[in-house]
Amino acid sequence: MDKAILFISQYGYGAIFVLLALGIVGLPIPDETLMVFVGYLASERILNYFIALIISFIGSVAGMAITYLIGRQVGSSVIVKYGKWVGLTPKRYDKVKKWFDKYGTWTIVFAYFIPGVRHASGYMSGVTCLSFRRYLLFCCTGALVWTILFISLGYFIGAQLLQG
Repeated sequence: MDKAILFISQYGYGAIFVLLALGIVGLPIPDETLMVFVGYLASERILNYFIALIISFIGSVAGMAITYLIGRQVGSSVIVKYGKWVGLTPKRYDKVKKWFDKYGTWTIVFAYFIPGVRHASGYMSGVTCLSFRRYLLFCCTGALVWTILFISLGYFIGAQLLQG
């Protein structure tokens, strides 16, 4: 996290965008901690709260779009070829695909709040060929709630620290 803090202090909003996009793609970046920290910086007037929300929203949607596109382009062939090595047999894959066809769109929204699942939901949406338009609708809904919640949490924590 120290490197992320340094990166944000040097590059500002651009760093937030890049860190969130890469974190959602699957790099080990603590997204929730990052967002709370961004909210704290906004409470300290180092960052603008609304600009931080917008940039964070766009960064998280960009990361989710990348995971979807990767899943759409290479996902099913990789699963068929290597799935057995991670326990995803063709039979299990069919089960997951049917489940995702039925509940997948709502999974995308709720997955934002579960680290690991958030990352996998984008890939699975692409693999199962969920329409990009539908995916984007639910992805943006989840991203909006997620960014507002965590940045606001950091903002209010920072505001309380300033008062106390």
